[in-house]
Formats: sequence, structure tokens, C-alpha cells
Amino acid sequence: MNRPVRVGITHGDINGIGYEIIMKALADETFTDLCTPVVFGSPKLFSFYRKQLGINDFYYRQIASAENVADGEINVVNISNEDFKVTPGQPSPEGGAAALLSLEKGVEAVMAGDVDVLVTAPIDKHTIQSDRFRFAGHTEYLREKAGEGSRSLMILFADALRVALVTTHLPISEVSAAISKERIVETVKLFDASLRADFACERPKIAVLSLNPHCGDNGLLGHEEKDVIAPAIEECLNEGILAFGPYSADGFFAGEGIHAFDGVVAMYHDQGLAPFKALARDRGVNFTAGLPFVRTSPDHGTAYDIAGKGVADPVSMREAIYQAIDIFRRRRVFESASANPLARQTDTRKGDKEKPRRSEEKPEPNVAERRVKDQQRPPRRKDMPKQAPEQPAAEEPVADTAPAGETEN
Repeated sequence: MNRPVRVGITHGDINGIGYEIIMKALADETFTDLCTPVVFGSPKLFSFYRKQLGINDFYYRQIASAENVADGEINVVNISNEDFKVTPGQPSPEGGAAALLSLEKGVEAVMAGDVDVLVTAPIDKHTIQSDRFRFAGHTEYLREKAGEGSRSLMILFADALRVALVTTHLPISEVSAAISKERIVETVKLFDASLRADFACERPKIAVLSLNPHCGDNGLLGHEEKDVIAPAIEECLNEGILAFGPYSADGFFAGEGIHAFDGVVAMYHDQGLAPFKALARDRGVNFTAGLPFVRTSPDHGTAYDIAGKGVADPVSMREAIYQAIDIFRRRRVFESASANPLARQTDTRKGDKEKPRRSEEKPEPNVAERRVKDQQRPPRRKDMPKQAPEQPAAEEPVADTAPAGETEN
């Protein structure tokens, strides 16, 4: 690809911190050396928040459509010429409608190929509801828009810690009934595929958590582990997927077990996301796997309580942009290798050394180097898990938690 990655960005709920974190994340004038940002928003809203927040040095090119993107500049697709009623910190139907309009324009652009990836600012799941949006959140909406047969999986990640969910936005009272062997197997398969294609894990090792405390304590605290989760894990292993467990969630996240796995499957939202956010802090990113395009978002909500006050931290939004670019590039490499796995430059049987391929494409900007140079990036968290060393495939990774049938205090 002879141009920078084009990153579509939706503005989220206009009464939240969306515009603030977008402007702060893109504030460095060299950001366009890394990618071409394409914001689906309103010049009027940018003017409002620039004045509200005292941001005077944010410049962009206004365009009518994503088809008119100019590389090397921040582009703003004007989604409407109408005025928007803005009430920072206060949820409103108008804020939800504006969020949906931006999301619709962004999805259209990424599906058409006008942008390469999509990064979504936070929405209010209540105010966005309408005849055009009857979903629990972004994940479910994007699955529907991706077309018949598309599957999606919510993955939260930061560095080597990656957590996928069997159930997402579901009342806790309905979780047990929603857990099935088939649903767990599908989740693990999607996770395994994404770890390979999107995160470059050659043979990913996946930990599967229990549903009940102490893995059900041999049926004393529940039967899902023996009747549902363990059989699902066995089926995955029989199909060549390195899935292990079930593990009790409290002991798993409290110990060193997370370092031995490439990914963790949690049964429900808070089981996975509460410990994840405690470990990831402000570096977490939400990624929707399984879609035909890359979509990420910051790992936080609209933050109405600080909206319009100029104190919102852009780190998670910036990281969502960086990670979208990384995943896009890794997926291209994976798809290319999968399409032509035997391609080589030389015949190694003759002792020739493999020569590098020639390419007329310019080297792609390095996201890792960009992170290092980013003056606003906080120091690396010492409590983040490190990449696990490679282990023999036949051995189950050791986790500091009791498997099904054993108790913990």
C-alpha cells in the first residue's frame, strides 16, 4: 500500500469527551506521518469544543465525503450541515442521534474501503437507541452491519493481556442460561483465529475461566463447569486449539497464570473486564474481532462527569488508533502468508541464502517507534503481564488457580 493507513474515527456522544480526546490524540502535528485520520463529525462541533476547551492549535481539512480524503492531513467528513444542540455532561436524545449519524457514516466508509480501519469514540447506549439502533452496543451493531454470516467477538487487550467474552452486554441474571457448550466453542474458535491473524500468535494458548466460584466446587456451587465448560474445552482440544481450564477467575487473575497464556476467555462482562481494567489502567483497548474490517475503541465510556472540562486523558484513544493500525498490518501479513504459504525467493536446497524481496512501496511508519517518541505517553505499567515464553504444546500452562473439582479459600 503506497499511502498511509486511513483511520476512520467516529465522534461518539457529542455531550461526552469524544471531541476532547480526539483533538488531544491527534494534536501532534507529526501524527499524520503515521496515518491519515478521517473524523466523521461536524466542523461546528469542533469549533464549539475548541472554544470550550481552549484548544487553539487543532487544524483539519473539511471534506464532504470520505471519498475525498487527502493523505497527510487530518480530514473531517461533515456529517450534517444542521446545528447540533450540545450540553456537555448531560445525556440527551440529540447527542445520541448525532452519535448514530457519525457511526453510520463511519461504517459506510470502512465497508466501502474509503478508510482502512474504524476507531469509535464512546457512545451512550441509552440515548443512541432509535428505530435504526436497537442494539446493546457497538459490537452487536457492527455484527449486524457486517452482513449475514458475520460473527463478532469482544476482546479487551493491553500489551500481552487479552480477554475475550462469551457473553457481553447481558444482565447477570441471564448469564447462566446463555452459557452453552456451543457458545463457548464458538468463542474460543473466534478468539484463536483472531490471536493468529490479528495478534501474530503462532500457536496461541487460551485459558478458559469458570462460571461459578471455585469452579463449582465439584457441583456444590454449580454444575456448569462439569456439564458445559469442561466438555467445550475438550472439543476445542480435539480440534487442535490449545484451550485449557476451567480456571477459577479470582485465583487466575491474582496469580501468575495470566503470564502463561496468550488469551483469556471469561464467561461474562464483569468477570473479565473488572480485573482487566485494574491491570490495564488507561492503556486498555476494545477490539471487535471477527469482522471483515478492523474496529477498535478506547476502553472507557462517555465520562459525562468530566465532559467539557479539559481534563480528559487521550491515552486510550491514542492507543486505540495505534492498535488499529497494528492489527490492520498484521492481518494483511497473515492473509498474504495464508494465501501463498510456500512462496520463497530462493531454492534453499542449493545452499542459497534467501534474498530480501524488492518492493517499490515506501516503508510503513513504525507504530512502536511512534509510541516511544510520544511525549504524552505515560511510563510503561510494571503491573502489566509480560509476553509468555513459548511452551511445549502438549503441556498445559501452569496457572496459580485450582482447576475444576478443586477448592480455593
